[in-house]
Amino acid sequence: MKIFCKLMLMVCCINAIILQAQTYPQNYFRNPLNITMQLAANFGAIRSNHFHMGLDLRTNSQENLSVLAAAEGYVSRIKVERYGFGNAIYITHPNGYTTVYAHLNKYFDKLDEYVKERQYKDEKWEQDISFSPGQFPVTKGQLIALSGNTGGSAGPHLHFEIRDTKTEECLNPLLFGFNIPDSVAPIISGLYWYDRRFSTYEPGANGVTVKKTGNIYTAGVIKVNSPVISFAIKAVDKANQGFNLGIYQAELLMDGKLMYGFSVNKVSYDDTRYENGCIDYTKFSRDKMSIQHLSALPGMKLQNYSVPNLSGMISLQNNEVHDIEIILKDVKGNTSRLTAKVQLSIPGNKVSPTANMVQPNEPKTISTQNAEVNFSKNAFYDAANFNAYEKPDADINVISSAVVLHSPYIPVHDNYTIKIKPNRKLIREEKDKVVVLFDYGSDTDAVKGKWNGDWIEGQFNRLGTVKLVLDNSLPSVFPGWKERAAVNSGSLRLKGSTKVGDIISFRAELDGKWLRFARTKNDFVYSFDEKCPKGSGLHTLKVTTTNTAGNTNVQTFTFQR
Repeated sequence: MKIFCKLMLMVCCINAIILQAQTYPQNYFRNPLNITMQLAANFGAIRSNHFHMGLDLRTNSQENLSVLAAAEGYVSRIKVERYGFGNAIYITHPNGYTTVYAHLNKYFDKLDEYVKERQYKDEKWEQDISFSPGQFPVTKGQLIALSGNTGGSAGPHLHFEIRDTKTEECLNPLLFGFNIPDSVAPIISGLYWYDRRFSTYEPGANGVTVKKTGNIYTAGVIKVNSPVISFAIKAVDKANQGFNLGIYQAELLMDGKLMYGFSVNKVSYDDTRYENGCIDYTKFSRDKMSIQHLSALPGMKLQNYSVPNLSGMISLQNNEVHDIEIILKDVKGNTSRLTAKVQLSIPGNKVSPTANMVQPNEPKTISTQNAEVNFSKNAFYDAANFNAYEKPDADINVISSAVVLHSPYIPVHDNYTIKIKPNRKLIREEKDKVVVLFDYGSDTDAVKGKWNGDWIEGQFNRLGTVKLVLDNSLPSVFPGWKERAAVNSGSLRLKGSTKVGDIISFRAELDGKWLRFARTKNDFVYSFDEKCPKGSGLHTLKVTTTNTAGNTNVQTFTFQR
Protein backbone atom coordinates (compact mmCIF):
# COMPACT_ATOMS: atom_id res chain seq x y z
CA MET A 1 0.00 0.00 0.00
CA LYS A 2 2.86 2.41 0.86
CA ILE A 3 4.54 1.67 -2.47
CA PHE A 4 1.27 2.31 -4.30
CA CYS A 5 0.76 5.63 -2.50
CA LYS A 6 4.31 6.74 -3.25
CA LEU A 7 3.86 5.93 -6.94
CA MET A 8 0.58 7.84 -7.05
CA LEU A 9 2.28 10.82 -5.39
CA MET A 10 5.00 10.86 -8.06
CA VAL A 11 2.41 10.62 -10.82
CA CYS A 12 0.53 13.52 -9.22
CA CYS A 13 3.75 15.58 -9.23
CA ILE A 14 4.17 15.36 -12.97
CA ASN A 15 0.43 15.80 -13.51
CA ALA A 16 0.65 19.00 -11.45
CA ILE A 17 3.13 20.37 -13.98
CA ILE A 18 0.79 19.43 -16.83
CA LEU A 19 -2.29 20.85 -15.10
CA GLN A 20 -0.43 24.09 -14.47
CA ALA A 21 -0.08 24.43 -18.23
CA GLN A 22 -3.85 24.18 -18.64
CA THR A 23 -4.64 27.28 -16.56
CA TYR A 24 -3.69 29.77 -19.29
CA PRO A 25 -6.51 31.64 -21.09
CA GLN A 26 -7.63 29.86 -24.24
CA ASN A 27 -8.21 31.72 -27.52
CA TYR A 28 -7.54 35.13 -25.96
CA PHE A 29 -4.66 35.76 -28.35
CA ARG A 30 -5.09 35.64 -32.10
CA ASN A 31 -2.65 34.57 -34.77
CA PRO A 32 -0.25 37.56 -35.20
CA LEU A 33 -0.12 36.95 -38.96
CA ASN A 34 -2.79 37.01 -41.66
CA ILE A 35 -1.67 33.61 -42.93
CA THR A 36 -2.15 30.19 -41.35
CA MET A 37 0.13 29.61 -38.36
CA GLN A 38 2.95 27.27 -39.35
CA LEU A 39 5.85 26.56 -37.04
CA ALA A 40 9.52 26.67 -37.95
CA ALA A 41 10.42 26.29 -34.24
CA ASN A 42 8.48 25.84 -31.01
CA PHE A 43 8.95 26.82 -27.38
CA GLY A 44 11.69 24.86 -25.64
CA ALA A 45 13.56 23.79 -28.78
CA ILE A 46 17.30 23.36 -28.17
CA ARG A 47 19.43 26.33 -29.21
CA SER A 48 23.01 27.38 -28.52
CA ASN A 49 23.18 28.23 -24.78
CA HIS A 50 19.43 28.70 -24.44
CA PHE A 51 16.02 27.22 -24.96
CA HIS A 52 14.00 28.73 -27.79
CA MET A 53 11.72 31.09 -25.91
CA GLY A 54 8.74 31.42 -28.24
CA LEU A 55 7.32 30.32 -31.57
CA ASP A 56 9.02 30.93 -34.91
CA LEU A 57 6.16 31.48 -37.34
CA ARG A 58 6.81 30.87 -41.01
CA THR A 59 6.24 33.79 -43.40
CA ASN A 60 6.47 31.72 -46.60
CA SER A 61 10.13 32.75 -47.02
CA GLN A 62 8.94 36.35 -47.52
CA GLU A 63 9.54 39.61 -45.71
CA ASN A 64 7.18 42.55 -45.06
CA LEU A 65 4.09 40.51 -44.20
CA SER A 66 1.61 42.29 -41.93
CA VAL A 67 2.20 41.62 -38.23
CA LEU A 68 -0.88 42.12 -36.08
CA ALA A 69 -1.45 42.70 -32.37
CA ALA A 70 -2.45 39.37 -30.82
CA ALA A 71 -4.84 41.17 -28.43
CA GLU A 72 -5.68 44.66 -27.24
CA GLY A 73 -3.14 46.47 -25.10
CA TYR A 74 -0.40 49.02 -25.56
CA VAL A 75 3.12 49.10 -26.95
CA SER A 76 5.18 49.05 -23.76
CA ARG A 77 8.65 48.67 -25.27
CA ILE A 78 10.63 48.47 -28.50
CA LYS A 79 14.15 47.22 -29.15
CA VAL A 80 16.52 47.88 -32.03
CA GLU A 81 19.67 45.76 -31.89
CA ARG A 82 22.30 44.23 -34.13
CA TYR A 83 21.82 40.64 -32.98
CA GLY A 84 19.10 39.07 -30.82
CA PHE A 85 15.63 40.27 -31.73
CA GLY A 86 16.73 42.87 -34.28
CA ASN A 87 13.67 45.14 -34.36
CA ALA A 88 11.11 44.06 -31.77
CA ILE A 89 7.80 45.23 -30.28
CA TYR A 90 6.47 44.38 -26.80
CA ILE A 91 2.72 44.74 -26.22
CA THR A 92 1.37 44.65 -22.66
CA HIS A 93 -2.19 43.32 -22.33
CA PRO A 94 -4.76 43.93 -19.56
CA ASN A 95 -4.94 40.21 -18.65
CA GLY A 96 -1.43 40.12 -17.18
CA TYR A 97 0.52 38.97 -20.24
CA THR A 98 2.94 40.62 -22.65
CA THR A 99 3.44 39.52 -26.26
CA VAL A 100 6.70 40.02 -28.13
CA TYR A 101 7.17 40.24 -31.91
CA ALA A 102 10.76 40.06 -33.21
CA HIS A 103 12.98 40.23 -36.33
CA LEU A 104 10.73 42.95 -37.76
CA ASN A 105 11.60 45.13 -40.74
CA LYS A 106 9.47 48.16 -39.83
CA TYR A 107 7.13 49.37 -37.09
CA PHE A 108 3.71 50.86 -37.88
CA ASP A 109 3.98 54.41 -39.17
CA LYS A 110 3.48 56.48 -36.00
CA LEU A 111 5.73 54.25 -33.93
CA ASP A 112 8.33 54.04 -36.68
CA GLU A 113 8.49 57.83 -36.90
CA TYR A 114 8.83 58.11 -33.12
CA VAL A 115 11.73 55.65 -33.06
CA LYS A 116 13.42 57.37 -35.97
CA GLU A 117 13.20 60.77 -34.28
CA ARG A 118 14.64 59.26 -31.09
CA GLN A 119 17.53 57.72 -33.02
CA TYR A 120 18.40 61.05 -34.63
CA LYS A 121 18.05 62.86 -31.33
CA ASP A 122 20.34 60.38 -29.56
CA GLU A 123 22.55 59.97 -32.65
CA LYS A 124 22.34 56.25 -31.93
CA TRP A 125 20.80 53.46 -34.01
CA GLU A 126 20.45 50.82 -31.27
CA GLN A 127 17.55 51.61 -28.96
CA ASP A 128 15.64 50.15 -26.02
CA ILE A 129 12.64 52.41 -25.35
CA SER A 130 9.83 51.94 -22.82
CA PHE A 131 6.40 53.58 -23.24
CA SER A 132 3.50 54.53 -20.97
CA PRO A 133 0.03 52.98 -21.57
CA GLY A 134 -1.36 56.04 -23.29
CA GLN A 135 1.34 56.57 -25.90
CA PHE A 136 0.70 53.76 -28.36
CA PRO A 137 -2.49 51.81 -27.53
CA VAL A 138 -3.41 48.99 -29.93
CA THR A 139 -6.50 46.93 -30.65
CA LYS A 140 -6.66 43.21 -31.36
CA GLY A 141 -5.73 42.58 -34.99
CA GLN A 142 -4.25 46.06 -35.52
CA LEU A 143 -1.25 46.31 -37.85
CA ILE A 144 1.81 46.88 -35.67
CA ALA A 145 4.74 46.03 -37.96
CA LEU A 146 6.05 44.34 -41.08
CA SER A 147 7.82 41.00 -40.70
CA GLY A 148 11.48 40.67 -41.59
CA ASN A 149 14.80 39.00 -41.04
CA THR A 150 16.63 41.38 -38.68
CA GLY A 151 18.87 40.62 -35.71
CA GLY A 152 19.99 37.07 -35.08
CA SER A 153 17.64 35.63 -37.68
CA ALA A 154 18.76 33.04 -40.23
CA GLY A 155 15.82 33.58 -42.59
CA PRO A 156 12.52 35.47 -42.90
CA HIS A 157 10.10 34.61 -40.08
CA LEU A 158 8.27 36.09 -37.10
CA HIS A 159 9.47 35.24 -33.60
CA PHE A 160 6.47 35.41 -31.22
CA GLU A 161 6.52 35.18 -27.43
CA ILE A 162 4.00 35.33 -24.60
CA ARG A 163 5.37 36.46 -21.23
CA ASP A 164 4.02 36.87 -17.74
CA THR A 165 4.08 40.66 -17.43
CA LYS A 166 4.91 40.63 -13.71
CA THR A 167 7.65 37.97 -13.66
CA GLU A 168 8.79 38.36 -17.31
CA GLU A 169 8.91 34.57 -17.60
CA CYS A 170 8.38 33.29 -21.12
CA LEU A 171 5.40 30.95 -21.37
CA ASN A 172 4.79 28.21 -23.91
CA PRO A 173 2.44 29.89 -26.46
CA LEU A 174 1.09 26.51 -27.58
CA LEU A 175 -0.67 26.28 -24.19
CA PHE A 176 -2.90 29.25 -25.09
CA GLY A 177 -5.16 27.47 -27.55
CA PHE A 178 -3.77 28.47 -30.96
CA ASN A 179 -5.22 26.41 -33.77
CA ILE A 180 -2.18 24.54 -35.07
CA PRO A 181 -3.15 21.03 -36.19
CA ASP A 182 -0.85 18.31 -34.85
CA SER A 183 -1.45 14.58 -35.10
CA VAL A 184 2.21 13.49 -35.24
CA ALA A 185 3.76 11.91 -32.16
CA PRO A 186 7.36 12.74 -31.21
CA ILE A 187 9.97 10.83 -33.21
CA ILE A 188 12.70 9.02 -31.27
CA SER A 189 16.01 8.46 -33.05
CA GLY A 190 18.43 7.64 -30.25
CA LEU A 191 18.82 6.41 -26.67
CA TYR A 192 21.96 6.93 -24.56
CA TRP A 193 23.14 5.85 -21.13
CA TYR A 194 25.83 7.37 -18.89
CA ASP A 195 28.08 5.98 -16.18
CA ARG A 196 27.18 8.32 -13.30
CA ARG A 197 29.82 7.22 -10.79
CA PHE A 198 31.81 10.31 -11.75
CA SER A 199 30.16 12.52 -14.38
CA THR A 200 28.13 12.59 -17.58
CA TYR A 201 31.16 14.19 -19.26
CA GLU A 202 33.56 11.36 -18.39
CA PRO A 203 33.51 8.88 -20.02
CA GLY A 204 30.46 10.27 -21.85
CA ALA A 205 27.47 8.92 -23.79
CA ASN A 206 26.94 5.29 -24.74
CA GLY A 207 24.62 4.86 -27.71
CA VAL A 208 21.85 2.23 -27.86
CA THR A 209 20.20 0.98 -31.06
CA VAL A 210 16.51 1.89 -31.25
CA LYS A 211 13.90 0.14 -33.44
CA LYS A 212 10.46 1.51 -34.32
CA THR A 213 7.05 -0.10 -34.84
CA GLY A 214 4.30 2.52 -35.17
CA ASN A 215 4.67 4.88 -32.22
CA ILE A 216 6.33 2.15 -30.15
CA TYR A 217 10.12 2.08 -29.97
CA THR A 218 12.21 -0.75 -28.52
CA ALA A 219 15.84 -1.05 -27.52
CA GLY A 220 16.22 -4.63 -26.32
CA VAL A 221 18.37 -5.50 -23.29
CA ILE A 222 20.95 -2.83 -22.44
CA LYS A 223 23.94 -4.29 -20.62
CA VAL A 224 25.81 -1.67 -18.63
CA ASN A 225 29.09 -1.83 -16.71
CA SER A 226 28.21 0.69 -14.00
CA PRO A 227 25.90 0.26 -10.99
CA VAL A 228 24.80 3.90 -11.24
CA ILE A 229 23.54 5.16 -14.61
CA SER A 230 21.21 7.69 -16.23
CA PHE A 231 19.55 7.93 -19.61
CA ALA A 232 19.13 10.58 -22.32
CA ILE A 233 16.95 10.68 -25.40
CA LYS A 234 17.39 12.03 -28.90
CA ALA A 235 13.99 12.98 -30.32
CA VAL A 236 12.08 15.65 -32.24
CA ASP A 237 8.47 16.65 -32.80
CA LYS A 238 7.08 17.40 -36.27
CA ALA A 239 3.59 18.87 -35.70
CA ASN A 240 2.33 17.96 -39.22
CA GLN A 241 4.72 20.48 -40.77
CA GLY A 242 8.05 18.77 -41.28
CA PHE A 243 10.25 21.03 -39.15
CA ASN A 244 12.22 19.52 -36.25
CA LEU A 245 10.51 20.93 -33.17
CA GLY A 246 11.54 20.49 -29.55
CA ILE A 247 10.17 17.92 -27.13
CA TYR A 248 7.49 19.23 -24.77
CA GLN A 249 7.26 16.50 -22.14
CA ALA A 250 9.18 13.36 -21.17
CA GLU A 251 8.88 10.70 -18.46
CA LEU A 252 11.29 7.94 -17.45
CA LEU A 253 10.04 4.88 -15.57
CA MET A 254 11.88 1.83 -14.25
CA ASP A 255 9.83 -1.24 -13.30
CA GLY A 256 6.73 0.97 -13.47
CA LYS A 257 8.14 3.59 -11.08
CA LEU A 258 8.53 7.19 -12.19
CA MET A 259 12.22 8.11 -12.02
CA TYR A 260 12.26 11.48 -13.80
CA GLY A 261 10.07 13.79 -15.85
CA PHE A 262 10.15 17.24 -17.43
CA SER A 263 7.70 19.58 -19.14
CA VAL A 264 8.69 22.78 -20.94
CA ASN A 265 5.97 25.20 -19.82
CA LYS A 266 7.86 28.35 -18.89
CA VAL A 267 11.44 29.60 -18.76
CA SER A 268 12.89 32.98 -17.81
CA TYR A 269 15.72 34.62 -19.75
CA ASP A 270 17.69 34.70 -16.48
CA ASP A 271 17.55 30.89 -16.36
CA THR A 272 17.53 29.85 -20.01
CA ARG A 273 21.29 29.12 -20.07
CA TYR A 274 20.56 26.20 -17.72
CA GLU A 275 19.56 24.41 -20.92
CA ASN A 276 23.24 23.42 -21.12
CA GLY A 277 22.65 21.27 -18.02
CA CYS A 278 19.59 19.63 -19.57
CA ILE A 279 21.35 18.35 -22.68
CA ASP A 280 24.44 16.41 -23.67
CA TYR A 281 26.40 19.60 -24.33
CA THR A 282 29.35 17.72 -25.82
CA LYS A 283 27.16 16.05 -28.44
CA PHE A 284 25.37 19.33 -29.18
CA SER A 285 28.44 21.54 -29.57
CA ARG A 286 30.71 19.00 -31.26
CA ASP A 287 28.30 16.82 -33.26
CA LYS A 288 25.26 19.13 -33.63
CA MET A 289 23.03 16.52 -31.95
CA SER A 290 20.18 17.50 -29.58
CA ILE A 291 20.15 14.87 -26.82
CA GLN A 292 18.16 15.66 -23.66
CA HIS A 293 19.01 14.20 -20.28
CA LEU A 294 16.39 12.21 -18.43
CA SER A 295 18.12 13.04 -15.18
CA ALA A 296 19.06 16.09 -13.16
CA LEU A 297 22.71 17.11 -13.31
CA PRO A 298 23.87 18.31 -9.87
CA GLY A 299 24.52 21.90 -11.01
CA MET A 300 21.34 22.33 -13.05
CA LYS A 301 18.97 24.71 -11.22
CA LEU A 302 16.29 25.49 -13.81
CA GLN A 303 12.96 26.15 -12.11
CA ASN A 304 9.59 24.70 -13.23
CA TYR A 305 11.24 22.18 -15.53
CA SER A 306 11.49 18.75 -13.92
CA VAL A 307 9.44 16.80 -11.40
CA PRO A 308 10.57 17.78 -7.88
CA ASN A 309 12.70 15.33 -5.89
CA LEU A 310 13.31 12.95 -8.79
CA SER A 311 16.93 12.72 -9.96
CA GLY A 312 16.63 10.15 -12.76
CA MET A 313 19.61 8.28 -11.30
CA ILE A 314 19.22 4.52 -11.68
CA SER A 315 20.90 2.25 -9.16
CA LEU A 316 21.55 -1.35 -10.19
CA GLN A 317 22.55 -3.47 -7.20
CA ASN A 318 22.65 -6.88 -8.88
CA ASN A 319 22.38 -8.52 -12.28
CA GLU A 320 18.58 -8.57 -12.36
CA VAL A 321 16.88 -7.34 -15.53
CA HIS A 322 14.82 -4.15 -15.09
CA ASP A 323 12.11 -2.72 -17.34
CA ILE A 324 12.67 0.78 -18.72
CA GLU A 325 9.94 2.89 -20.30
CA ILE A 326 10.33 6.38 -21.76
CA ILE A 327 7.18 8.33 -22.66
CA LEU A 328 7.28 11.47 -24.83
CA LYS A 329 4.31 13.75 -25.43
CA ASP A 330 3.63 16.96 -27.33
CA VAL A 331 1.22 19.70 -26.26
CA LYS A 332 -1.65 17.99 -28.13
CA GLY A 333 -1.08 14.76 -26.23
CA ASN A 334 0.38 12.77 -29.13
CA THR A 335 2.49 10.10 -27.45
CA SER A 336 5.48 7.93 -28.26
CA ARG A 337 6.85 5.16 -26.04
CA LEU A 338 10.21 3.50 -25.90
CA THR A 339 10.60 0.25 -23.97
CA ALA A 340 13.85 -1.47 -23.09
CA LYS A 341 15.45 -3.57 -20.40
CA VAL A 342 18.63 -2.80 -18.48
CA GLN A 343 21.00 -5.20 -16.75
CA LEU A 344 24.22 -4.71 -14.83
CA SER A 345 27.10 -6.74 -16.23
CA ILE A 346 30.61 -6.86 -14.76
CA PRO A 347 31.35 -3.31 -13.49
CA GLY A 348 34.11 -1.48 -15.36
CA ASN A 349 36.73 0.86 -14.01
CA LYS A 350 35.51 4.08 -12.46
CA VAL A 351 36.89 7.46 -13.53
CA SER A 352 39.00 8.80 -10.68
CA PRO A 353 39.17 12.48 -9.69
CA THR A 354 42.37 14.47 -10.17
CA ALA A 355 43.77 17.48 -8.33
CA ASN A 356 42.21 19.80 -10.92
CA MET A 357 38.73 18.30 -10.72
CA VAL A 358 35.97 20.90 -10.91
CA GLN A 359 32.62 20.18 -9.30
CA PRO A 360 29.18 21.78 -9.39
CA ASN A 361 28.26 24.01 -6.46
CA GLU A 362 31.93 24.55 -5.51
CA PRO A 363 34.22 27.45 -6.53
CA LYS A 364 37.57 26.55 -8.05
CA THR A 365 40.83 28.32 -8.90
CA ILE A 366 43.13 26.72 -11.47
CA SER A 367 46.60 28.04 -12.28
CA THR A 368 49.24 27.55 -14.92
CA GLN A 369 52.66 29.24 -14.97
CA ASN A 370 51.36 32.47 -16.53
CA ALA A 371 47.59 32.30 -16.02
CA GLU A 372 44.98 31.94 -13.31
CA VAL A 373 41.30 31.06 -13.75
CA ASN A 374 38.63 31.64 -11.10
CA PHE A 375 35.33 29.78 -11.40
CA SER A 376 32.30 30.49 -9.20
CA LYS A 377 30.28 27.79 -7.44
CA ASN A 378 27.70 28.04 -10.25
CA ALA A 379 30.17 27.44 -13.07
CA PHE A 380 29.71 23.72 -13.72
CA TYR A 381 26.71 21.41 -14.10
CA ASP A 382 28.70 18.21 -13.55
CA ALA A 383 32.21 17.16 -12.50
CA ALA A 384 35.20 17.22 -14.84
CA ASN A 385 38.91 16.53 -14.49
CA PHE A 386 39.95 19.96 -15.69
CA ASN A 387 42.96 20.11 -18.00
CA ALA A 388 44.76 23.47 -18.28
CA TYR A 389 48.13 24.05 -19.90
CA GLU A 390 50.14 26.55 -21.94
CA LYS A 391 51.63 26.26 -25.40
CA PRO A 392 53.65 28.68 -27.57
CA ASP A 393 52.01 30.75 -30.31
CA ALA A 394 54.05 31.79 -33.37
CA ASP A 395 51.98 34.85 -34.31
CA ILE A 396 54.19 37.94 -33.93
CA ASN A 397 51.24 39.91 -32.51
CA VAL A 398 50.60 37.38 -29.74
CA ILE A 399 52.34 38.49 -26.54
CA SER A 400 51.57 35.56 -24.24
CA SER A 401 51.44 31.82 -24.22
CA ALA A 402 48.26 30.30 -25.61
CA VAL A 403 46.44 29.05 -22.51
CA VAL A 404 44.30 25.99 -23.17
CA LEU A 405 41.32 25.72 -20.82
CA HIS A 406 40.14 22.13 -20.99
CA SER A 407 37.74 21.78 -23.94
CA PRO A 408 35.08 23.91 -25.69
CA TYR A 409 32.79 20.87 -25.44
CA ILE A 410 32.25 21.24 -21.67
CA PRO A 411 29.83 24.05 -20.72
CA VAL A 412 30.31 26.82 -18.18
CA HIS A 413 27.18 28.41 -16.75
CA ASP A 414 28.30 31.90 -15.73
CA ASN A 415 31.17 34.30 -16.32
CA TYR A 416 34.57 33.38 -14.94
CA THR A 417 37.69 35.54 -14.71
CA ILE A 418 41.02 34.66 -16.31
CA LYS A 419 44.28 36.50 -15.57
CA ILE A 420 47.17 36.23 -18.03
CA LYS A 421 50.71 37.58 -17.80
CA PRO A 422 52.36 38.85 -21.02
CA ASN A 423 55.61 37.21 -22.07
CA ARG A 424 57.46 40.54 -22.19
CA LYS A 425 57.41 43.97 -20.59
CA LEU A 426 55.02 46.38 -22.32
CA ILE A 427 55.21 50.15 -22.53
CA ARG A 428 52.10 52.14 -21.68
CA GLU A 429 51.08 52.70 -25.30
CA GLU A 430 51.27 48.96 -25.97
CA LYS A 431 49.18 48.13 -22.91
CA ASP A 432 46.37 50.24 -24.30
CA LYS A 433 46.27 48.09 -27.45
CA VAL A 434 46.09 44.62 -25.87
CA VAL A 435 43.00 42.47 -26.28
CA VAL A 436 42.19 39.09 -24.73
CA LEU A 437 41.38 36.76 -27.62
CA PHE A 438 39.44 33.55 -27.03
CA ASP A 439 39.29 30.75 -29.60
CA TYR A 440 36.42 28.31 -29.15
CA GLY A 441 37.29 26.19 -32.16
CA SER A 442 34.25 27.21 -34.21
CA ASP A 443 34.44 30.96 -33.50
CA THR A 444 36.34 33.59 -31.51
CA ASP A 445 35.63 36.33 -29.01
CA ALA A 446 37.77 39.28 -27.96
CA VAL A 447 37.53 41.70 -25.04
CA LYS A 448 39.56 44.73 -24.10
CA GLY A 449 40.42 43.30 -20.72
CA LYS A 450 41.50 45.10 -17.57
CA TRP A 451 45.05 45.54 -16.34
CA ASN A 452 45.82 44.47 -12.78
CA GLY A 453 49.50 45.18 -12.20
CA ASP A 454 51.46 43.09 -14.69
CA TRP A 455 48.45 40.90 -15.45
CA ILE A 456 45.47 41.49 -17.70
CA GLU A 457 42.01 40.14 -16.81
CA GLY A 458 39.06 39.17 -18.97
CA GLN A 459 35.69 37.52 -18.40
CA PHE A 460 34.22 34.70 -20.48
CA ASN A 461 31.57 31.99 -20.14
CA ARG A 462 32.92 29.34 -22.50
CA LEU A 463 36.06 27.23 -22.56
CA GLY A 464 38.75 27.00 -25.22
CA THR A 465 42.13 28.64 -25.89
CA VAL A 466 42.92 32.18 -24.74
CA LYS A 467 45.87 34.48 -25.50
CA LEU A 468 46.87 38.14 -25.45
CA VAL A 469 47.12 39.98 -28.76
CA LEU A 470 48.78 43.35 -29.38
CA ASP A 471 46.50 44.92 -31.98
CA ASN A 472 47.61 48.09 -33.80
CA SER A 473 45.41 47.46 -36.82
CA LEU A 474 42.67 49.83 -37.92
CA PRO A 475 39.06 48.84 -38.50
CA SER A 476 37.67 49.62 -41.95
CA VAL A 477 34.47 49.81 -43.94
CA PHE A 478 34.21 49.18 -47.66
CA PRO A 479 31.52 50.91 -49.74
CA GLY A 480 29.26 49.09 -52.16
CA TRP A 481 29.61 51.87 -54.72
CA LYS A 482 32.43 53.56 -56.64
CA GLU A 483 33.77 56.95 -55.56
CA ARG A 484 31.62 59.88 -56.79
CA ALA A 485 29.26 57.43 -58.50
CA ALA A 486 25.51 57.91 -58.68
CA VAL A 487 23.74 55.51 -56.29
CA ASN A 488 20.44 54.48 -57.82
CA SER A 489 19.54 51.70 -55.40
CA GLY A 490 17.43 52.31 -52.30
CA SER A 491 20.29 52.22 -49.85
CA LEU A 492 23.96 52.74 -49.06
CA ARG A 493 25.79 49.63 -47.87
CA LEU A 494 29.16 49.45 -46.11
CA LYS A 495 30.98 46.23 -45.27
CA GLY A 496 32.84 46.32 -41.96
CA SER A 497 36.16 44.62 -41.30
CA THR A 498 38.59 44.39 -38.40
CA LYS A 499 41.61 42.14 -37.91
CA VAL A 500 41.01 41.29 -34.25
CA GLY A 501 37.78 41.49 -32.31
CA ASP A 502 34.91 43.61 -33.55
CA ILE A 503 33.89 47.10 -34.64
CA ILE A 504 32.52 48.35 -31.33
CA SER A 505 31.70 51.89 -32.46
CA PHE A 506 30.39 53.18 -35.78
CA ARG A 507 29.43 56.75 -36.66
CA ALA A 508 28.41 58.09 -40.07
CA GLU A 509 27.95 61.74 -40.95
CA LEU A 510 26.41 62.93 -44.22
CA ASP A 511 27.66 66.39 -45.13
CA GLY A 512 28.48 66.97 -41.47
CA LYS A 513 25.25 65.59 -39.92
CA TRP A 514 24.71 62.21 -38.21
CA LEU A 515 23.09 59.64 -40.49
CA ARG A 516 21.10 56.60 -39.35
CA PHE A 517 22.82 53.41 -40.48
CA ALA A 518 21.32 50.10 -39.35
CA ARG A 519 23.71 47.25 -38.58
CA THR A 520 23.25 43.63 -39.59
CA LYS A 521 26.19 41.54 -38.38
CA ASN A 522 29.14 43.31 -40.15
CA ASP A 523 27.08 45.24 -42.69
CA PHE A 524 26.03 48.86 -42.18
CA VAL A 525 23.02 49.97 -44.22
CA TYR A 526 21.36 53.35 -44.69
CA SER A 527 17.98 53.33 -46.44
CA PHE A 528 17.48 56.56 -48.35
CA ASP A 529 14.93 58.95 -46.85
CA GLU A 530 14.36 62.69 -46.59
CA LYS A 531 17.85 63.14 -45.16
CA CYS A 532 19.27 62.42 -48.62
CA PRO A 533 16.65 62.99 -51.35
CA LYS A 534 17.14 62.24 -55.04
CA GLY A 535 18.70 65.01 -57.09
CA SER A 536 20.53 66.49 -54.12
CA GLY A 537 23.92 66.34 -55.85
CA LEU A 538 27.31 65.18 -54.60
CA HIS A 539 27.50 64.13 -50.96
CA THR A 540 30.35 63.47 -48.56
CA LEU A 541 30.00 60.56 -46.16
CA LYS A 542 32.41 60.54 -43.20
CA VAL A 543 32.63 57.25 -41.33
CA THR A 544 34.40 56.79 -37.98
CA THR A 545 34.95 53.28 -36.63
CA THR A 546 36.63 51.92 -33.50
CA ASN A 547 37.65 48.32 -32.85
CA THR A 548 37.97 46.27 -29.64
CA ALA A 549 41.55 47.42 -29.04
CA GLY A 550 40.43 51.06 -29.22
CA ASN A 551 41.98 51.84 -32.59
CA THR A 552 39.96 54.44 -34.52
CA ASN A 553 39.80 54.98 -38.26
CA VAL A 554 38.19 57.90 -40.13
CA GLN A 555 37.24 57.31 -43.76
CA THR A 556 35.58 59.63 -46.26
CA PHE A 557 33.50 58.59 -49.29
CA THR A 558 31.57 60.55 -51.88
CA PHE A 559 28.53 59.66 -53.94
CA GLN A 560 25.78 61.32 -55.97
CA ARG A 561 22.09 61.00 -55.36
